[in-house]
Amino acid sequence: MTAYSGRGVHGQTVATLGARIVAGEIAEGAVIDLAELGRDLDVSMTVLREALKVLAAKGLVEARQKRGTSVRARVHWNLLDSDVIRWRSEAGDTAAVLRDLAEVRAVVEPAAASMAALRRDEDDLAELDAALADMRTAVGPAAQVAADLRWHRALLRATHNEMLSRMDVFIEPALRLRDALVHEAHDDDPEPSHAVVVDAVRRGAPEEAAAAVSALLDKASSDVAGIIGEKDA
Repeated sequence: MTAYSGRGVHGQTVATLGARIVAGEIAEGAVIDLAELGRDLDVSMTVLREALKVLAAKGLVEARQKRGTSVRARVHWNLLDSDVIRWRSEAGDTAAVLRDLAEVRAVVEPAAASMAALRRDEDDLAELDAALADMRTAVGPAAQVAADLRWHRALLRATHNEMLSRMDVFIEPALRLRDALVHEAHDDDPEPSHAVVVDAVRRGAPEEAAAAVSALLDKASSDVAGIIGEKDA
């Protein structure tokens, strides 16, 4: 789920080829001419093959004997992979990514907050408080995004449901994209709205915790809608 960390020619080849596939410049089902692509990107076959292995792990391509390497149908792409999310955004698909994220969060997070209010322990509350403190002291978009992600991971872990606590793997890549956009465009303080959730969780009030998270998500969706509208204007 994490971004590919390759550097240099290898990393650039992964990024260039992945972006072309996601943008539709190389169509689904197309068989990739490795020799031609290598000349186009000015890379060796070794570099190209290693890059294709990375993209295969993301579900974008597959290699078959006697048929060569082809682009897989979108249904097979790992749309939760942070690189794929970034390439979709760069290709103009940001609104769809953020819409899907908002719907997933609306399903998961109010229920998680309600469960956390019933199951949280002192360690959970300490981590939620620490995340709030990070929000208060965060300077710049990167620090603000990190604080927000820490808070959401803490809330999911406070459910004490192992599967639910791992939902951060599914929502974190797109949440990073959403947070980066919002924190760059808005200067409002996110700590008070998140603190309302923590207060309800601390008091063991599941309905209030769920309602507070729903209000937080409504605000997030409104912020994103405004930003996307401004970019499209």
